[in-house]
Amino acid sequence: MPASALKPLALATALVLAAPQASLHAAQPVAAPAPVYDVGDLDPSISACKDFNAYANGKWIAANPIPADRTRWGAFDQLREQSLQAQRGIVEAADAGADAAKTGSIEQKIGWLYRSGMDEAAIDAAGFDPIKPDLDAIAKLDDTAAIVAWLGDAFAKGEGQGFRFGSGSDFQDASRQIAFARQGGLGLPTPDYYAKDEYKDIRSAYLAHIARVFELTGVPADEAKAKADGILAFETRLAQASLSRVELRDPKNQYHFMSIDEANKVTPHLDWAAFFKAIDVPVGDGFSLSQPKFFAEFDAMLADVPAEQWRDYLAFHTIDDASEYLSKPFQDENFAFYGKTLNGQPEQRARWKRVLDTVNGGMGQALGQLYVKEYFPPAAKARAQELVDNVRNALKARIEHLAWMSDETKARALEKWSTFLPKIGYPDKWRGWGGLEIVPDDYFANVRAANAFNERYDLDKIGKPTDRYEWHMTPQTVNAYYSSGTNTINFPAAILQPPFFYADGDDAINYGGIGAVIGHEAGHGFDDKGSQFDGAGNNVNWWTKEDRARFEARADKLVAQFDGYAPLASHPDKHVNGRLTLGENIGDLGGLSFAYDALQAADGDKPDPMIDGLSRDQRFFLSWARVWRGNIRDKAQLVLLNTDPHAPAKFRAIGAPSNMPAFAEAFGCKAGDPMVRPDDQRVRIW
Repeated sequence: MPASALKPLALATALVLAAPQASLHAAQPVAAPAPVYDVGDLDPSISACKDFNAYANGKWIAANPIPADRTRWGAFDQLREQSLQAQRGIVEAADAGADAAKTGSIEQKIGWLYRSGMDEAAIDAAGFDPIKPDLDAIAKLDDTAAIVAWLGDAFAKGEGQGFRFGSGSDFQDASRQIAFARQGGLGLPTPDYYAKDEYKDIRSAYLAHIARVFELTGVPADEAKAKADGILAFETRLAQASLSRVELRDPKNQYHFMSIDEANKVTPHLDWAAFFKAIDVPVGDGFSLSQPKFFAEFDAMLADVPAEQWRDYLAFHTIDDASEYLSKPFQDENFAFYGKTLNGQPEQRARWKRVLDTVNGGMGQALGQLYVKEYFPPAAKARAQELVDNVRNALKARIEHLAWMSDETKARALEKWSTFLPKIGYPDKWRGWGGLEIVPDDYFANVRAANAFNERYDLDKIGKPTDRYEWHMTPQTVNAYYSSGTNTINFPAAILQPPFFYADGDDAINYGGIGAVIGHEAGHGFDDKGSQFDGAGNNVNWWTKEDRARFEARADKLVAQFDGYAPLASHPDKHVNGRLTLGENIGDLGGLSFAYDALQAADGDKPDPMIDGLSRDQRFFLSWARVWRGNIRDKAQLVLLNTDPHAPAKFRAIGAPSNMPAFAEAFGCKAGDPMVRPDDQRVRIW
């Protein structure tokens, strides 16, 4: 599926517009600190103890409708928009100077990549000519051997189909990178979309979309419909062998190390030795065939699905994946299904934003290198490092004082804590771009060149030592992440901005914003999944049996809490999946708790300044709620309920605080108030 079809955010959405773009520019003079919280946003007609999200965010939500080119709008989205505007200035300047730039420089390559994507006349004139060689090659596949050979060649170029393949840390020896083959190949969001009656209208729309895609290449309507029917049947069979999103959260379902001979017994028609040779990757002692049931079915389909049906499946996904880089009819059809029908987005985004997505996908780290020069001053990095250290220390103290955990498990938890590697802003060492050939006037060729270049970069890691210092997000990304395989917490420059972070701002606002984000990512090291990995990144058990049972009992209470939330009035039967969102909810609860403790350690002995009539603790919790402020379209929310491991933003605003006595004390809440969970339901894990 095109990347634009489903983009679950690694944190979620929300809040008031950050500081003006110019104030983030390193070259600008530092102004006096401005007010960082608008008390006019609060709704005094609603009790904070009854609905904290409505109290903190309701007025803003009502006054800020979702733009027509988006499926949601909130603090994350506003900050992302700000980052996009900053990036636009960088790429347009690169475009203007590209012809005179140093040959082979990242400025020249970024400029030419962006320029070629903005040349709509040339792209439209080409129609679908750029993929005709691919379609011609697929049309010649007449047996299983030919199909398998095509798959190897496609994966080598970064255009693989049917499943996913790439590098990753070995679950049993995280110091090395191995190959992972994972389930994939579906055009709809999850396996449920192929089976459940509630998604029959989406299946019908998907069938129509497949047929229209073929018609755009000149296939007659009747023939296109027949192809669509066969493709849906093909994907339905793959879906039946695929694990659910909840099942995929379990590390036991993410890793099955096998030798080539063992893997070939699972897939006798897909010779993995030949596949590794085709992609030019050393076999070594084996790789992870991560979901054996899926690959057994994939292999069975290689044997018993007619070659014609395979050709149709491969041709459709080749066209569909390329649609965003082809002429306008293909772009419009792609948006009509994935954007409008599936996610409810009324209008397509501006051309420059879509091309900027391509630049980020193809040369994101190179663009980040230019971004941080202008938008992330060293002082901001130093202040962020201070917050990271303080929140990590609060986590350590929490572990040390846990009443439910034995000393034996605590010692191992603290050992893991001691090996955390925080990374702030941007990489210490930038990757190189030599060998990537970008031209000024061929968008599709540039996209394919970048795909192949980045695929080679990933495949070349296999068999090499794991690099803990590598980044898997760009500096201009408004997000953060934890990696269990490297035990790192990562905070790109673009999220280290208001409303999350004010370099000279009020501590309460900073700890409730970026401090809680820092705690959230550190908390992932100890959530239901991260807690199954040690400090070296290995999937090993470091718990006593009794402590693990206590942990899971506490986590089950958090599952029950979020299972009870239903975000849509239009679909009151659609609830949050507490099991799917458990890791993020543990991250939120722990992260907010660690950040609160860190604030008390930093400022607890100082007089409370009572800014705008708000106490320090009130500002802390309001800052947390503010970052989850936002609207979302119903269709998009329905997709995310099935696919996103994050709970809807409004429940993130209230979920963690409702478990914290400090929140109730800050706002004078009493037992029985909706924001005060009963003692037998209150969750505290870390």
